[in-house]
Amino acid sequence: MTTERIGIIGTGRMGTAMAKRLLAQGYSVSVWNRSEAGRTDATEAGAIGADDLASLCESSDILISSVTNYEALCDVHQGAAGLLAQDLKGKLYIEMSTLLPDEQISLAKDVTAAGCGYVDCPVGGTVAPALNGALLGMAGGEPASWERARPVMEDLCKRVEHLGPVGTGAAMKLAVNLPLAMYWATLGEAMNMLKTQGISNATAASLLGDSSAGPVVLKNRMELIVKTLDGTDQIGTFDVNGFHKDLSLALKWAEHLGAPMQVSGAVQKVYEQAIEKGLGGFDGSSVSRFIVDQ
Repeated sequence: MTTERIGIIGTGRMGTAMAKRLLAQGYSVSVWNRSEAGRTDATEAGAIGADDLASLCESSDILISSVTNYEALCDVHQGAAGLLAQDLKGKLYIEMSTLLPDEQISLAKDVTAAGCGYVDCPVGGTVAPALNGALLGMAGGEPASWERARPVMEDLCKRVEHLGPVGTGAAMKLAVNLPLAMYWATLGEAMNMLKTQGISNATAASLLGDSSAGPVVLKNRMELIVKTLDGTDQIGTFDVNGFHKDLSLALKWAEHLGAPMQVSGAVQKVYEQAIEKGLGGFDGSSVSRFIVDQ
C-alpha cells in the first residue's frame, strides 16, 4: 500500500470516479470542490472532505486536478486562498484537465516555482473506465516528476505513456479526441445514406460495429447509440458540449502551429448547430442523429 496521500481538486464526474478508484486501491484520498455539495459522492465513498485548499494541501502529498477548463483552473490557482498561496514545496501536482499545451506550460511554470513537481496527464475514457482503472493516460513532465506520478497513474490507467516535457500530454489528448469528434459527424452521414433503405438503425449500427468502420466507442455503447439514432437523445458521460470544447481547443492549437484543419473546421460548425438546437448536454452520438434529422 502506498504512503502517498492524494488530494483531488474538482469532484465532477471524473474527479469523483478517480477518487473512488484510488480509495479502492488503498490510497488516503482528500477532496476539494468549489461547491461543497459537489464533493458529496466522493466523501460518501470514504474520501476526506477538505473545506479549503489549505487543508487539502496539508493532508496531501500528491495533488490531482480535473476541472472544466483553463479559466476554472486559474480561479483555483489564484487569490489569497488559491492553490499557489499554499505551501507546495516537496509535493507533486498531476494536472488532468483537457487544456491547450501552452496553458499547461504556463501553469507548470508557476507551480514548479513554488517547489512542486508538475505533470500534465489528461486521460482518455469516461466514468466507467476511471472506476475500473482502465483510462488511457498521456503524460508530460520532467522525468523525476513522472517517476513519482507513475504508480498513481498506473492505478488509474490501463496504459499510460510519458511523452516528453510538460505540454506533450495535452497535445496528445487533443489529437486523441479529434477523430472521435469527427466520427459522430461521419456516422450521421453514413446513416443518412441508409434512411430510405428500410434498414433499422440497430442492424446498421451493428454491422458498422462489426466492420472496419466500427470504432471501440460504437461497439461498447451500441445500445445507447441506437436509442439516440431512433430519436431519444441520451445523457452521456461525454456530451456534445464537451466535444465542442475539445474540438475548439484542437483547432486553436492547430492554428497556432499552422497546421491545416479543413475537415475539422467544417465539423465544428455542425457541433455549433447541434448546440443551438439544445443538444449540448446529450451524448456525442446526438450529433449523428442531428445530421440524420436535418
